[in-house]
Amino acid sequence: MIGIFDSGLGGLTIFKEVEERLPQYDYIYLGDNARAPYGDHNQETILRYTTEAVEYLFKQGCQLVLLACNTASAEALRTLQQHWLPKHYPGRNILGVIRPLAEAAAETSKNKRIAVLGTRSTIGSHAYRREIKKLNSHITVMEQACRLLVPLIEEGIEHKAATKMILKGYLRPVKSYNPDTVILGCTHYGVMSKDIARYFGSKATVLDSGKIIAEKLAEYLQRHPEYERKLSRNGQRRFLTTEHGEMMGSLVEKFLGRHVSVEQVPLG
Repeated sequence: MIGIFDSGLGGLTIFKEVEERLPQYDYIYLGDNARAPYGDHNQETILRYTTEAVEYLFKQGCQLVLLACNTASAEALRTLQQHWLPKHYPGRNILGVIRPLAEAAAETSKNKRIAVLGTRSTIGSHAYRREIKKLNSHITVMEQACRLLVPLIEEGIEHKAATKMILKGYLRPVKSYNPDTVILGCTHYGVMSKDIARYFGSKATVLDSGKIIAEKLAEYLQRHPEYERKLSRNGQRRFLTTEHGEMMGSLVEKFLGRHVSVEQVPLG
C-alpha cells in the first residue's frame, strides 16, 4: 500500500496523477486539514506533525509514503529519512516532491532562470534552490512566497476576482525576473495552474507537478523492486482527514474530480 500525505487537500492533485499512472496499487491519502497550512509553522512543529502523519500511515500498512506536501518535504523529509526511519521502520521508505520537481525544472530550463512559488516555510528553507544548484550551478533561482493562496484555495474562493488580484500581486515580481520555467512549490497551487500559466503566457513553462511526480514514482518503483514487491493490489482507496470528514467531502470532490467517502482520523 502507498500512502500519500499532505497538510491539506492540495496533495490530491498529486494523488490523482499517481493513481492514473499506477492504478494497480492500493492507496491511502491523508490530509492534516485540522492543522493546515503547515507553511506558517516553524520547522520543529512541521517535523512533529509530519512524523505523526507518516507513523499513522505506516500503522495502516503502508510500505511507502509520499510526502506530497512541499513544506513537509522541505522541512522534515531529510530528518525522517536519516534518523527516524532507520530506528522505527527499517525496510520502509519516505519520498518527497522537491528533488523530482527540481530535476524536471533543471532539464526544462533553457535560459537557466527558474522561479519557485511556495509557502513561506518552503521558500524560507531554500530547498528548491539548493537542489537545483546541485544539478546545475549556473541556474539562477527566484523564490516567491505566496502566503495567502493556500487558505484562499481551501476556502474554495480561488476563482474570485479578489483572489486573482492577490495572485497577480505575487506573480508580478516573478514575471519581471523573466523565468522560462516555473515550479509550483505547493500542491494547492495546481488548482490555479491555468491562471498562473495564463499570466506568464508563452514565455515560461509552468511545470505539471502531478504528472512529474507520478512518472518519477513509477521510475523509482522500477529501480527498487524490494519496495514494489511489498505493495498490495486490491483496488483499495481510502481518503482520510483530520478535519470533519463530511465538511471535507465537497473540497475533496473539487480537487479529485469525483465523489469519494472521507474518513476523519485523529493525529497527535
